[in-house]
Amino acid sequence: MKVMIAAARLKAQGLDVVDLGAGEPDFNTPENVKQAARRAIDRNFTRYTPATGVPELKDAIIERYRRDFGVERGRDEVVATVGGKQSIFNLLLALVDPGDEVIIPAPYWVTFPQVVRLCGGIPVIAKSAPERGFEVTAELVGRHLNRRTKVVILNSPCNPTGAVIPWEEFLRICALAAEAGAYVLSDECYQRFLYDGLAPYSAAAVPAELRARVVVSGSLSKTYAMTGWRIGYTIATAELAAAVGKIQGHETSNPTSIAQAAAIEALTGPQEPVAEMVREYARRRDYLVPALGALPGIRCHKPRGAFYVFPDISAWLGAGLETSDEFCARLLEAECVAVTPGSGFGSEGFIRISYAASGRALEEGVRRLGEFLGSL
Repeated sequence: MKVMIAAARLKAQGLDVVDLGAGEPDFNTPENVKQAARRAIDRNFTRYTPATGVPELKDAIIERYRRDFGVERGRDEVVATVGGKQSIFNLLLALVDPGDEVIIPAPYWVTFPQVVRLCGGIPVIAKSAPERGFEVTAELVGRHLNRRTKVVILNSPCNPTGAVIPWEEFLRICALAAEAGAYVLSDECYQRFLYDGLAPYSAAAVPAELRARVVVSGSLSKTYAMTGWRIGYTIATAELAAAVGKIQGHETSNPTSIAQAAAIEALTGPQEPVAEMVREYARRRDYLVPALGALPGIRCHKPRGAFYVFPDISAWLGAGLETSDEFCARLLEAECVAVTPGSGFGSEGFIRISYAASGRALEEGVRRLGEFLGSL
């Protein structure tokens, strides 16, 4: 948000800013989804709904998971939320008591440790290795598990690295956590954004013996280019979903009724716009990774999911630029290119670049980054 505000300020001054910082699709919401929202307004679907979402939306989520992953879940196991972020907050608030530990692999999405702290918990950061593609394994998680561990947060594909946990390894982590009496919270915001022939999976489809300890936080924001609509969801046991529903009833009540109507159409309507986005992101990734790798002192792992790269810029630190924050601030000031410092993701010496931007913006951003490096 800090990067977005700084970039907006420069744009307001009339400067040509290349914004590669925002984690937001540059695609528009599909037309059929927008039309569903208009129809909802026309039929006055503008009043309160049940706090956990209308039955039709829960059914649409269940049917989507049935079609995509062959999994059967019940209405009482689904809660519609105000974006994926509220789903994560509600789940942690329901599960974490003061003093409980929550394992968070790093690099991590910036919100994870902050929500744990807000709930009175203790974030335990498990650092993954850049030289191994930021892989998250049962061995890594196991090194941090103890009797105080309440939750393990997994985010695959990962924001900010684009790393993907293989399904078999994901199951091993879930089994390890369950054996220790901990929960796994699977953030599946980027679930559909996979490349190189990888197939999507969901924690909702873990074997029945693990389901009591594995919960899903999902979102329509990225998949359907609906970031501003604020619709996410939780899939959990009926008991945990009920607890989440109680919390949400006091926090916000229902997600916006009109956005719920749009979400039903997104989930049940044509899915080709999603596939089109994935194909385009793959093309952008395949340009961006080698282009960054050709710049001096930049090392960039090729992500297999999401729409971010997380290049190592540490070779440029230590001679006037001490941190990734300073690097990003200077880049924005000198070349009007907005990227996000790795410090916010728990990984100093890296920057996050979003390729949810046009090919032209990516090419210009790389050119300007090269000019910036040449000036140092």
